[in-house]
Amino acid sequence: MKTNKTIKKILRTGLVITILFFCILLFHIITAKPAVYESPNLQVSRIDFKENIDSAQARQICSDLRSIKGLTSDSIIVKRNVVVYFHNNKITNSEKVYNELMSKRPYDAKRYILPANLANKEVCPVNQNSMSYKLSQKINQFFN
Repeated sequence: MKTNKTIKKILRTGLVITILFFCILLFHIITAKPAVYESPNLQVSRIDFKENIDSAQARQICSDLRSIKGLTSDSIIVKRNVVVYFHNNKITNSEKVYNELMSKRPYDAKRYILPANLANKEVCPVNQNSMSYKLSQKINQFFN
């Protein structure tokens, strides 16, 4: 008899806690404001050098690029004769970065310009017509 009362008390307490958590979750979903994401403004650009870059030149190029406003300092990649860097396209563009880099030292390099036939190609690897993409968008909109 005593164990029945204890079990009922535990079940009632569990039910109250579950209802309470459900109400808190529901309240959060109803009152939460959608997340506002700043539009993507990071762009990747490239500079081609005529000769292979040795390690001393690579350090110098990285140092010069880091001093340019608008570049993300941790995203400069130097391989053989190519330098790839990321920049905030609201602050600067690849032409300004190239001109500023060339004004620092007489580098023998040219700015890589994407061919016109590739410039308008979509690069997102996700199929935006797929069911999984649409479902994830709906779930994201629901919780945001």
